[in-house]
Amino acid sequence: MRAIDGHSVTRGIGRPAGMLGLLGALTVTCVAAVSGSIGPGRVAADSTTVILLGTGTPYPDPKAEGPAVAVTVGERLFLFDAGPGVVRQMTAAGLPVRGGPVTALFLTHLHSDHTLGYPDLIFTSWVMGRRGPLRVVGPQGTQAMTDHLLSAWKEDIAVRTDGLEHGTPGGYAVEVRETDGGVVYDSAGVRIAAIPVEHGSWARAFGYRVDTPEGRIVISGDTRPCQALEEAAQGARLLIHEVYSAAHLAPERRPGGEDWPEYMRAFHTSDRELGGIAARARPALLVLYHMVRMGATDQELLDGIRAGGYSGRAVVGTDLARFPIVPGR
Repeated sequence: MRAIDGHSVTRGIGRPAGMLGLLGALTVTCVAAVSGSIGPGRVAADSTTVILLGTGTPYPDPKAEGPAVAVTVGERLFLFDAGPGVVRQMTAAGLPVRGGPVTALFLTHLHSDHTLGYPDLIFTSWVMGRRGPLRVVGPQGTQAMTDHLLSAWKEDIAVRTDGLEHGTPGGYAVEVRETDGGVVYDSAGVRIAAIPVEHGSWARAFGYRVDTPEGRIVISGDTRPCQALEEAAQGARLLIHEVYSAAHLAPERRPGGEDWPEYMRAFHTSDRELGGIAARARPALLVLYHMVRMGATDQELLDGIRAGGYSGRAVVGTDLARFPIVPGR
């Protein structure tokens, strides 16, 4: 993994800074700041680690699985998106898969590359012993998608439940909470807010701000530059952000390919734009993921970040990279 300043990405990330508790949605707009500190109650003394389970795009790169980020706080496991390969990447990362260990799944939006691993998570966790509902937070449409998935696998459910496997009846259940944005989880020192972002023609898409006892983590999901996300990332320990190469953006040689540059600018964030965002937000570490390279190298992406004005620490994310969040550093 290439870093701007050469720091190892497995080292702790820190910066001085200031079971499920799903809450009612607090509506915010893309130009409004998402604010609020960690809520009252018992504050967990558990350590926080971020793991990139998948850093890829729709392009089937075997070295970059579909977008998915795990945040662990002690024994709690929070997943953000469920791209292709998410469950196997959990195993590869040494995360538990038996018994339904996922505290909650948070979907940024319903693009296929962010959700193709969703049925895998539903059904594999059941096969591996899950007995309670999988809790999922996502935009409007998440419930309909879930209902269709359960219907599509109804014969599988019947065979596993009624046959010699003796699968736990109802162990495949999913508890969906659709949101328009705002605080969606607040329990034992962890507070998670969905931040409405601008992802082209998608009516609803989110980034997520995660406040833990060790500090703040912000995950962009897919978005063009968005003020609300930038404000949420102010002083974050870790900003995980999607990116494309501005220098390599050009019309593609395919039907409709002449609209490719317009599409990218409406749906995504260029390396130079991200450099400006990071320069203003000043995270302790910027991590690139969901990279639409179009032939760009790691160094070219980092050069674009520099050209945008960011001089802080940045790395190009790779699958299974880990980022321990160390307080007070």
